[in-house]
Amino acid sequence: MAMLEVNGLSIQFGGLRAVDDFNMKIEKGQLYGLIGPNGAGKTTIFNLLTGVYKPTEGIIKLDGEDITGKSIIEINKIGIARTFQNIRLFKDMPVIDNVKVALHNDSKYKYSTVTGILKLPKYFKMEKAMNERALEILKVFDLDKEAYINAGNLPYGKQRKLEIARALATNPKLLLLDEPAAGMNPNETLELMETIRFVRDHFGVTILLIEHDMKLVGGICEELTVLNFGHMLVQGETSKVLSDPVVITAYLGE
Repeated sequence: MAMLEVNGLSIQFGGLRAVDDFNMKIEKGQLYGLIGPNGAGKTTIFNLLTGVYKPTEGIIKLDGEDITGKSIIEINKIGIARTFQNIRLFKDMPVIDNVKVALHNDSKYKYSTVTGILKLPKYFKMEKAMNERALEILKVFDLDKEAYINAGNLPYGKQRKLEIARALATNPKLLLLDEPAAGMNPNETLELMETIRFVRDHFGVTILLIEHDMKLVGGICEELTVLNFGHMLVQGETSKVLSDPVVITAYLGE
């Protein structure tokens, strides 16, 4: 059974059918890519998978459970987390607090409002545990030394990494990365490739990414789906997809 299974997914905005009859299967532990020109429907699919939009038609299953139409919070608790094309950090908060915000979704770090207000012993115990876990995650991204500076003061590439770290703090089964290399220089992109591989292997998370950087896509993705105008063009093993004449004409050669 595939970890993620999408069948006949479609969404219509007025007279525009932004995604039409989209199908995809991702196995546990895969690094999977979703590519296509601007406006092809890639981010719309991410929004459908994460509950931002509800599909007009189709079914989405995670580990065999139908999650179609569930809310953003429900889907995150079930095990899907994401980053965004435009970075969405709490820039006036310290780096570590950006990660701790996500950890608050984990039941093992929960404490009551009264416990927090009165600073009862459980409050300090949970805060200590969250700090330790947040620093552990930040260390993976070489961000632990910047844990107590404001997120907005990080260089752009590190802000990208922090957003991935925060998403991982929700302990997802499936991590969706929306153009994680956007705005990065070549050296940062190479470092990101290694980080994504490490995240998959170290955290045991399955990864689906949208990306325009073909070096990154070809370097880490095991399978690809190519979209254009909301329609699936080609799907399969990365090397075969990237050498397909349809893809070269419709996307890579544009």
